[in-house]
Amino acid sequence: MSTSPTATRAPSSVVVPPALVATVIFLTAVAPLATDMYVPAFPRVSEEFGTGASAVQLTLTTFFAGMGLGQLVGGPFSDQRGRRLPLAAGTILMTIASVACALAPNVGILMIARFLQGFGGGWAMVIGRAVIVDLAHGPQLVRVLNLVMGSGGVAPIISPLLGAVILQLTGWRMTFWVLAALGILMTLCALFIVPESLPPEKRHSGGLREFGHAARTVLSNRRFVGYVVVASSAFIALFAYVATSSFILQNMNGLTPVAYSIVFAANAGGMTIAALISARLAGRVPTRRVILTGQIIALAAGVAMLAGAVWWATPLFIAMASFFALMVAQGLINTNGGALASAEVPAHPGTSSAVLGLVQWTTAGTVAPIAGLGGSNTAVPMAALMIAGALLSLFGLLVLARPNAPLPGTSSREPLHEWTTSS
Repeated sequence: MSTSPTATRAPSSVVVPPALVATVIFLTAVAPLATDMYVPAFPRVSEEFGTGASAVQLTLTTFFAGMGLGQLVGGPFSDQRGRRLPLAAGTILMTIASVACALAPNVGILMIARFLQGFGGGWAMVIGRAVIVDLAHGPQLVRVLNLVMGSGGVAPIISPLLGAVILQLTGWRMTFWVLAALGILMTLCALFIVPESLPPEKRHSGGLREFGHAARTVLSNRRFVGYVVVASSAFIALFAYVATSSFILQNMNGLTPVAYSIVFAANAGGMTIAALISARLAGRVPTRRVILTGQIIALAAGVAMLAGAVWWATPLFIAMASFFALMVAQGLINTNGGALASAEVPAHPGTSSAVLGLVQWTTAGTVAPIAGLGGSNTAVPMAALMIAGALLSLFGLLVLARPNAPLPGTSSREPLHEWTTSS
């Protein structure tokens, strides 16, 4: 079924209800909650199962793999069957998998359960995002998605602290019981708050053939690919930071775990504030200009970190300043890049979100072990990944997604990259 972009977009007068925005924020919190709450428990898990740290680290990698695959499958499936019930199915799967994690008898079962937990969480996350794309467009789309990211930034601020408290008072398994309880609450929100934003007449026919066609359609759009590169390349530095910051700040600079948690939370707060500022700028400042500002900040942070690592053994001030600048840059790049990517292919919001999510979370799962190749006493690999991520993101914005990149089969198009008026 061929559908024009305008036929699939909500009218400009549609206002996304605050309760729906809050629900999508809740759904997007699953990733930081399921990672940052769990990471402090790695030594306990390794001790209980009698396995090495690398095996426990794989439970994080399998979660990321599940997140990517869940978004790849969930987005197109929701394009075929609608949003509301598939969304509830994803939250139910995540809840069941969280219970399986809490009861896992060995690290192998835990890996499988973590994969399913990530699959359900990714499935729900991409459908929640698709609901927003169904209902909003133009500056409103950028504004709402930045609000989602900015408000959702509270999760990575509190997650490590909450995980540490749970670990101190009970044990690592309680973390997954908490996640299961949150999964039940997500299911109730999906059933009673999220509307069906994709009526039957706007759904695609479904099946592998339709998915393949939709994937080819979105991937043939050069600007879409460019914005995917913009947003996904920023993940290179983000998850290099997640994987190595504890070693750099604790092992190399002597911060205590409590002090590290405070620094981690402050950096997440910087990302949150940047995303909220970005939301306020939507419709007033060209979105591409905001992204470019973030990319320049990220590149400068990477260069400063590399200089500090090579010449001064990564002093604490340089490490903390570079990490904070990096996280501020994330708040300006990630959601804006994703919003412009979705806007390029409005007829396939589920598929486009799935492709973006798959690339981002596959990047996350790949970068984490690479960042640690140099060991726990050097910041050079981390700095190199920061610079590489910033340069690749710049390539996506300035080359692949350049404003004059033609769209297949079109002669004119609204300049989405120059949104400067409010909707």
